[in-house]
Amino acid sequence: MTKRVISAIVALLIFIPIIIKGGIIFNIAAYIVSVLALKEFLDARGKKKEIPFFINLIAYIFLTLIVLVDVRSASTLFSLDYRVLASLFIAFLLPAVLYHDAKKYNITDAFYMIGGVLFLGISLALLIMARNLDLKVFVFLFTITITTDIFAYVSGMLIGKHKLLPEISPNKTWEGLIIGTIMGVFVSSMFYYTCIDSNISKLTILAVCTFLSLLGQFGDLVFSAMKRYFGIKDFSNIMPGHGGILDRLDSIIFVILGFTFFINIL
Repeated sequence: MTKRVISAIVALLIFIPIIIKGGIIFNIAAYIVSVLALKEFLDARGKKKEIPFFINLIAYIFLTLIVLVDVRSASTLFSLDYRVLASLFIAFLLPAVLYHDAKKYNITDAFYMIGGVLFLGISLALLIMARNLDLKVFVFLFTITITTDIFAYVSGMLIGKHKLLPEISPNKTWEGLIIGTIMGVFVSSMFYYTCIDSNISKLTILAVCTFLSLLGQFGDLVFSAMKRYFGIKDFSNIMPGHGGILDRLDSIIFVILGFTFFINIL
């Protein structure tokens, strides 16, 4: 527990000033995080099957293009050049045919790489967009995930008796899900109403926060299912006691994706 607390404090001391500063410093930091996240994604695949080096290199190139494609924009419209998409499909699918050893690289590997690069690239690009949009909105999104996670963890540990999905995440409980959601919605709704827009409909903000809180928790389960499939406990040990980048961003990635549905409302 001490290691976990120290890691959290160190991470906060590093990232809070970067988040507050924003701009190019935040963009660079977000890009570095995206690269580390992709590395963990590729390393997880490597537990079952090693992907050829040049295919991994292609993945990093396309991740860079996606994350940094519109990095200075505060627009709520995410754009991606069709030429980038076409090149991405060609770059990953052609080797699956031309590679003469399917045990080293095949069509399944190609779609894993395509999906991973698009998923992580778009998610981190949207994270940058959210910060460029407004610092308070950015904090609001993290408030949902952090509050939900803390109360789900504590309540699940103290009173949790009914397992949520034990085959995927044996420690998660229905009690944790319910209490985490209630507190996550309460705190994030109060933050939005107090600090961002006091004129918004209370029913609207409650509904949005409920959806995002639940989506974040099930996003956590998606990454847990991935770890279970690859037979790993954590994606890495970059944060002692917490795991890797993907272990920490699992919920916020899905919250950011879900937030895109409500950009024109909030």
